[in-house]
Amino acid sequence: MALFDLHAFAALPFHFWSVMFFVLGCIMGSFLNVCIYRMPRGQSIVTPPSSCPHCSYRIPFYLNIPLVTWLYLRGKCANCGAPISFRYFCVELLTGLIFLGCWLLFGAQSPWLALVYCILLSGFVVATFIDIEHFIIPDEITLGGIVVGFLCSFAVPALHGAASAGKSLQESFLGIAVGGGLIYGILRLGKLMFGRQNFQLPTGTKVIFTETALHLPEREIPYEELFYRKSDAIVLHAKTVELFDRCYSNSALRLTPEKLTIGDDSFNPDEVPHLEAVTDEIVVPREAMGFGDVKFMAAIGAFLGWKATIFSLLFSSILGAAVGVALICLGKREWSSRLPYGPYIAFAAAFWIFGGERLVAAWLAPR
Repeated sequence: MALFDLHAFAALPFHFWSVMFFVLGCIMGSFLNVCIYRMPRGQSIVTPPSSCPHCSYRIPFYLNIPLVTWLYLRGKCANCGAPISFRYFCVELLTGLIFLGCWLLFGAQSPWLALVYCILLSGFVVATFIDIEHFIIPDEITLGGIVVGFLCSFAVPALHGAASAGKSLQESFLGIAVGGGLIYGILRLGKLMFGRQNFQLPTGTKVIFTETALHLPEREIPYEELFYRKSDAIVLHAKTVELFDRCYSNSALRLTPEKLTIGDDSFNPDEVPHLEAVTDEIVVPREAMGFGDVKFMAAIGAFLGWKATIFSLLFSSILGAAVGVALICLGKREWSSRLPYGPYIAFAAAFWIFGGERLVAAWLAPR
């Protein structure tokens, strides 16, 4: 028997491949952990080989076995004993279960379709964990996903339920256009309508800027909740401004993450630990959605088509609203304003793959 005889592989029991897909998923999960750690830090995902971030111990292959190693070492580095995040175990197990689910649901229909969904969902895992920790979705995932989705649509027309590669490519291109265009339109509209928040204050209100937060009369807003981009700015016109060594009157004040401007003078914000301003109005930045979400939705459209992008947008909005309300009810209002939107989109698109499309089709079917 030839080593790569496809007919022989196809004759193997279905659940032999179920086990293989789970194992392959766990191995892929180990690689995804590398991507999650290195991508937002601008590091190569290829070199150097896996090592401990605490002591730089080069991890040998026999201590880099998915799931098993983390349990065997009890979540600690074999060299220095530093803790290894439980996230590593979770990502490996989650990816293994995702691969298994794709095979069980789509393997009988088309092994190649199951593999493509595994690739897409692996991207979702990386995007979700990076977005939760760093509030970004790397271009390697979004722009790279658009390219890979377009190529997969050509290679596996069943991805779009198409009979030919040409028709599948049309669906992929339409998905990119609708996904990216729709979210970009919402982004621009949101920026126009909600990109800034204006606080009207009682006459003579004192606003205090400390090293970590903006203090208004009835609330304190950490800078991390205001500054997402370098261009974000707090703007006001002050009757008086007091610094540690000087004062200003009737002056415009503008604060960004990198620059403080008072009238014609500019300062490094890191060198101004405290200032007070008297004003009756202040404008602070507010973001509706990030541009990474636009590219992320375009990538989803490349793989799944325009219907999936619309479903993902609507369902992710419902999820986000539900989580936000739940956090507010639990007294965690500040958490609700800091949750990135990418994970909701990823979950909604994954739901579409594993049953959402069939539920929508059944709901819209004539009775």
